[in-house]
Amino acid sequence: MSKDIRIKKGLDIKLVGEAEQITTELPLGSMFAIKPSDFHGVIPKILAKEGSEVKAGEALFHAKSDERILFPSPVSGKVTEIVRGARRKVLEIKITATAQQEYKDFGKKDVDAMSSEEVKSHLFTSGCWPFVKQRPYDVVANPNQVPKAIFVSAYASAPLAADYDYTLKGKEAELQAALTALTKLTEGKVHVSVAKNSTLSPFKEMKGVELHKVSGPHPVGNVSTQIAQIDPINKGEVVWVVTPQDLVVIGELLLTGKFNAKRTVALTGSKFSKPQYVTAVAGAQMSDITKGNLETDNERVISGNVLSGEQVSENGFLGYYDNQVTAIPEGDDYELFGWNKPVFDKVSTSRALTFSWLNPKKKYDLNTNTNGEHRAFVVTGSYEEVFPLDIYPMQLLKACMYKDLDEMEGLGAYEIAPEDFALTEFICVSKQLHQKIIREGLDLMREELG
Repeated sequence: MSKDIRIKKGLDIKLVGEAEQITTELPLGSMFAIKPSDFHGVIPKILAKEGSEVKAGEALFHAKSDERILFPSPVSGKVTEIVRGARRKVLEIKITATAQQEYKDFGKKDVDAMSSEEVKSHLFTSGCWPFVKQRPYDVVANPNQVPKAIFVSAYASAPLAADYDYTLKGKEAELQAALTALTKLTEGKVHVSVAKNSTLSPFKEMKGVELHKVSGPHPVGNVSTQIAQIDPINKGEVVWVVTPQDLVVIGELLLTGKFNAKRTVALTGSKFSKPQYVTAVAGAQMSDITKGNLETDNERVISGNVLSGEQVSENGFLGYYDNQVTAIPEGDDYELFGWNKPVFDKVSTSRALTFSWLNPKKKYDLNTNTNGEHRAFVVTGSYEEVFPLDIYPMQLLKACMYKDLDEMEGLGAYEIAPEDFALTEFICVSKQLHQKIIREGLDLMREELG
């Protein structure tokens, strides 16, 4: 059974530099790093010491709040450095990989015969639990709560996002094993959403799940949009979320007993000489991924998409949950009288001296320039045009800023994640940092309300 989901509110930002469907097998690389900041809200307790040897899948640290939640090394090698910041906060754990990879053996499992507790225990032991995130708060799932449903969004609608139909081709067995395991973790349903016009999705033949076909502009691919349409969250309820690329890791673990964090990553954006797909392991050094392909001329490299990704340096590392690297021009130039002349080379939802609406299929080579400076909120009503959730975005942002918990609850903060406000941030004439505001608001709610 499938249910169609169609939204009208949103905005597709069409950029040049879409990845060609060619996959290059990259060498493993020498340096990897796991960043605790990728796991928002987790305070790490270090298990691996500097100089120690680890296998792929062996735990580097666990969450201070729950020692069952382990965070594994993506590769085998030597822990060469634990980078610390202010107050000895752990910023990175760097591992120098060995040429011949060794994997910790967690044992093959017959997922059909496993109970709910056995599945959960296996995900803890293998370090795969961090792949399960929750709403509310958009953090690693609390294993002590039972979700009313589990959601998988198998359609990415963000700018230049990786095509799941291509990257997951041939992974049907791993996906089915992981989805079967997830069905044992909830008394509700496992919901999987695919593009309505997709004919090659590996999820179409999956058993034990409820399939949904989605269509419309971005953010239709955001899981929050799908949750709101399928099974909205009420106070006291929890839903869990897993991304398709992480399902493959879980499925391979169940079938082979190995924790293999290798994935297909899309190199996108106008600053790549050849936008394409490459194979990379979570936490790989960015210079290894982009080597020989990046135009190093005033560029910005982003781990993730342009709306919600994180800027990284050449010596930075691929985000733990990311399957996309974007490179676009750095917008550090000043445009003389840019505010009072017709604009043909930028995307805008306004029709005041802007003309992107005349050619909706045109692709743009946008840079990082914000085209304005930070100022107080200007009430224009434009946020609602690109925000499909049944929430007042302006009012919720303000409630987060002045820390009114009752108002945040009433305005629907349990349903959202920072990425849901990426579009409103993009079109904001006030240049407010919407995602940062929402994240701080959610953190406050989690701290005060639990």
